[in-house]
Amino acid sequence: MLLELIKGFIVGICASVPLGPIGVLCIQRTLSKGRNSGFITGLGAAVTDTFFAAISLLSISYVQQLLNDYRYLVMIAGGIIVGAFGIKLFMTNPVKQIRRIKSGGSHYWQDFFSTILMTISNPGAFFLILGLFALIGISRGEAEPLDRIAITLTGVFAGAALWWHALSTGINMFRNKLRLRQLIMINRIAGVVILVLGLISFFEGLYRLFLVP
Repeated sequence: MLLELIKGFIVGICASVPLGPIGVLCIQRTLSKGRNSGFITGLGAAVTDTFFAAISLLSISYVQQLLNDYRYLVMIAGGIIVGAFGIKLFMTNPVKQIRRIKSGGSHYWQDFFSTILMTISNPGAFFLILGLFALIGISRGEAEPLDRIAITLTGVFAGAALWWHALSTGINMFRNKLRLRQLIMINRIAGVVILVLGLISFFEGLYRLFLVP
């Protein structure tokens, strides 16, 4: 049991560490809105990664086949969603975010569910987890006991959550040293980075869907 927990924990961390759109968004929200916002942003990704892990471990073949068959269409749609987030972030005024937080109007549920939307529209996260399971030697199959699967999934979520907590806590240390002009620049840089990542996903999906035999 302990071995399954440790393996799941490692998969959760390794799936979260790559600095994709969610990592950039976590950093931006931590700097603009505080550690809680950054951490909750990461928790949305942790929940989605755990969901992808459950699909893999429970051998839900229909969903796996669906993701595989429509992988490039999902990449195109996901690229549009991520790109739209990037544009919205670029145009966001951090002053309004700061005022909203001070007045107690910060909507953490928006941070959480927006991250779930971004992560679930990225099939690459699912295939990354599949690869990590194979690399670390986690077996999957319908004969696998459900209690072992539950422990592995607990490890995946715990590893991912720990990473996002560490990232948001570490970035938050620099938050008070930033001035408004720097926050605006960070918003714009993060927006551009997320937009570019969305465009990469979009055009790669188009390329593989229409040009690759």
